[in-house]
Amino acid sequence: MGQERESLKPVEGANRALRSRLSLKGEFALALLPTIVVLVVLALTEAFSQQRLLFASLASSAFLIYLDPTHGMNTVRTLIASHLLAALAGIGAFWAFGHGYLAAGVAMVAIITLMILLDVVHPPAVSTALTFAFRADADDTIVLFGIALGITVLLVILQRAALWMLAWVSAPRAAGR
Repeated sequence: MGQERESLKPVEGANRALRSRLSLKGEFALALLPTIVVLVVLALTEAFSQQRLLFASLASSAFLIYLDPTHGMNTVRTLIASHLLAALAGIGAFWAFGHGYLAAGVAMVAIITLMILLDVVHPPAVSTALTFAFRADADDTIVLFGIALGITVLLVILQRAALWMLAWVSAPRAAGR
């Protein structure tokens, strides 16, 4: 397997460095936390609700965090703001128009606009808005979503700690230490 991965490269002309490719063991170690988080969120969803699709966007967020944990779209601020605004946009559209394509379209346009205006662009939040617009009728849905979002935020913090530990472990040791 080559050291250069197409999925890690910035697009042509982008003023951004290539994400460093870790060893295969390092890549799997970095992917372990998002995988565990997604499985925990799915288990919680199954235990408390039958709205499994509600958390698909958080699973996408988890793996974006794995791919590039230091990217601006994967900060705690962006993650929380975009998903909470998306949930509110979806619920608002649901209340205004009922569940269906009109509500979904309004929620999608609203969250894209809000993310751009507030500089909290996190693409998986669009799915959150759509999911709530299609089905926001369960009272405990927003609470369960908030808990799952909190777990995902914890993932961001854990990923940053893991990156710090990987850098610390793999840094050349100074003579005499």
